[in-house]
Amino acid sequence: MTNVAIRLEDLGKKYRIGAKQPYHRLSEQMTDWAAGMLRLPGKLTKSNREEQQPRSDGEFWALRHINVEIVQGEVVGIIGRNGAGKSTLLKLLSRITEPTEGRIGIRGRVGSLLEVGTGFHPELTGRENVFLGGAILGMRRNEVKQKFDEIIEFSGVGPFLDTPLKRYSSGMQVRLCFAVAAHLEPEILIVDEVLAVGDAEFQQKCLGKMDDVATSGRTVLFVSHDLSNIERLCSKCMLLEQGRLAMFDEVHQVVENYSSYGSISTPVEQQLAELPENEFIRLNSVRVFQKNVETNSLLNGDPFDVEIQCKVFKTHPQLRVCLELFDPMGNMAFVSYHDAVDREQHKLSIGHANLRATVPGNLLAPGNFSLRIGASIFRQFTLTGRHVHVPINLARSGRVDIDLDVPRYVAPFWPEVLWAQEQGDGD
Repeated sequence: MTNVAIRLEDLGKKYRIGAKQPYHRLSEQMTDWAAGMLRLPGKLTKSNREEQQPRSDGEFWALRHINVEIVQGEVVGIIGRNGAGKSTLLKLLSRITEPTEGRIGIRGRVGSLLEVGTGFHPELTGRENVFLGGAILGMRRNEVKQKFDEIIEFSGVGPFLDTPLKRYSSGMQVRLCFAVAAHLEPEILIVDEVLAVGDAEFQQKCLGKMDDVATSGRTVLFVSHDLSNIERLCSKCMLLEQGRLAMFDEVHQVVENYSSYGSISTPVEQQLAELPENEFIRLNSVRVFQKNVETNSLLNGDPFDVEIQCKVFKTHPQLRVCLELFDPMGNMAFVSYHDAVDREQHKLSIGHANLRATVPGNLLAPGNFSLRIGASIFRQFTLTGRHVHVPINLARSGRVDIDLDVPRYVAPFWPEVLWAQEQGDGD
């Protein structure tokens, strides 16, 4: 019988849009716990505390109905668009946040690297944080001492070992955090995209260490937008789409599916209908046109338009509608805001609004791309809770000719670059 390291049963996490998540002092939590055990009415329980929170503008499920079993020793990649729920899943597995519904079963110690400095104390020195990280993993001081020199050598922060962590750069913090998480040998290692903070040389060093961890029989969960690293390290892969588990299979099958059509798409109309309400704006429709014909099958040599119809209920100087385009490998190619050129002229007023963005021709390579549309109060919070995904396919047209006899994918852009040529007679 196989040993299950991680079991997720109908797992879900819900957030309130525009509402601050409640934080409570440890003394309050301990009092609430004691009152609950004794069934005393004096303090708020978790349920009635939530009832007394201020009403929010809406709510959305960052994750819902996730059912997965991960066997001990498996190396599992987690992929999906930004906002698909990847980081939320890792935070749940790391016990940083609690699920709204469902169950998590974990067998073994968990070491996680989710954000710069997670689990470390900025006022403590690098040396002290190494021992703190070991204590969090449940290791004895002597066990940490045995690995200490190896951790410091790998991290490269030796000259700053007795400097408070708050004085470290983000790259130095990542190096130390990863070194602790990887070398103190947790049974389950969880790594988010945070490795992108480090330099290229250290990223390769980390990937090499993860190779070692993967072959040692420990369980690894790895989130990355770099699909080549996912294929290199992982045996299985999870594809998340808008908080749902779209696929969980052999890594090559999942990556191929994700690359060939971006993701398993939910109809745009259904996505719009499921967007949570807010007090500022509602997205009513998203359509794609080329030469005034509505279509999602486009020619890459001609421009195309993205039409967004919405209704504005309340104005705000930073209210913006954004358009993002993702390439066939799931990387963001560009982002554009409706008022990027002239904020005063394009300020959204109360009532119905029809926005149209024109993407130039001779820009993108043939392939399956996807658009992502959302609304936000810029640099504060996303109003729609999630974005609307619109798959588009660009067929080859125009005069640009590139040899496509290469594995799967060339590059997201295929512009018509102007070249000049001069030749002599060979003398």
